[in-house]
Amino acid sequence: MQPIGPLMIEHRLIERLLTLMAREFKRIKDNTEVDPEFAFVDPGFIDTAVDFIRTYADRCHHGKEEDLLFKALAEKDLSPEHRQIMAELIQEHAYAREVTAGLVKAKEAYLLEKPGALDDLMEHLGNLVEFYPPHIEKEDKRFFIPCMAYFSDAERTDLLAAMYEFDRMLIHEKYRGLVESMEQRRGCKSCH
Repeated sequence: MQPIGPLMIEHRLIERLLTLMAREFKRIKDNTEVDPEFAFVDPGFIDTAVDFIRTYADRCHHGKEEDLLFKALAEKDLSPEHRQIMAELIQEHAYAREVTAGLVKAKEAYLLEKPGALDDLMEHLGNLVEFYPPHIEKEDKRFFIPCMAYFSDAERTDLLAAMYEFDRMLIHEKYRGLVESMEQRRGCKSCH
């Protein structure tokens, strides 16, 4: 398997979540158009989608792209086109993080019934739904495949192994961070 194989497989799961997010966006929008007072946002759905985006799409998927693939490509003599696309992808990842953070803030404001919160929530949710498909297409069709030519067979094998190791350590990183955060919030310095 090429090192881009796992990344492209991850894209398919991200697309499945995006389908669910698009349906939720349409449901809320349709209800808002009928009667804004009865538009209901499912905070649990938003929380789950945000967790997926932050953990799977960003930390796991974008993490492998940025920390492994892009770093390895940065050492290569890339064509100006590929170097430009890689810079765009890094900027797009930062944009996705900003929009996701905005979605979290908008959801919290919605729960507190702040004026305009539903509009903000819908804007951020819609931005994510619109952002990811062309981003994924750019990676899959215009970047990943041609960039494999910059690596030798041995380099591709090493990169794939590094991606598997990255995935293996990710769950431990996530939950170690969770426990450390809980310890800090509770002032528990001697818990570990």
